[in-house]
Amino acid sequence: MQEILSALAEPNRLQIVELLRRKPLAVGEIVERLGLRQPQVSKHLRVLSDAGLVEVRPLGQQRIYRLRAQALKELDGWLDPYRRTWNERFDQLDDVLRDLKGKDKERKDGRRK
Repeated sequence: MQEILSALAEPNRLQIVELLRRKPLAVGEIVERLGLRQPQVSKHLRVLSDAGLVEVRPLGQQRIYRLRAQALKELDGWLDPYRRTWNERFDQLDDVLRDLKGKDKERKDGRRK
């Protein structure tokens, strides 16, 4: 997991993942869209590949990169306990706000009588 997070921590690599989220792309297309040099993009793709986030398939002279679903599932699984904790806290906050709103309404209704 640390390798995945480390790979995604670099802004250019995160941008590459965002591009590949839409569809598989050749290295040249990534170069064009990010405005980086080809050796830089290739280095970033190698890091993403080593982290298991992307895979490559040759197509003639091109190399087509796409996201690997398994790595993203692992990341999602790692994040799940944190997501549940925050959802529980938001639910608790909703309860507190609902109680406060009810008490405020009671106080206002009490003044009207």
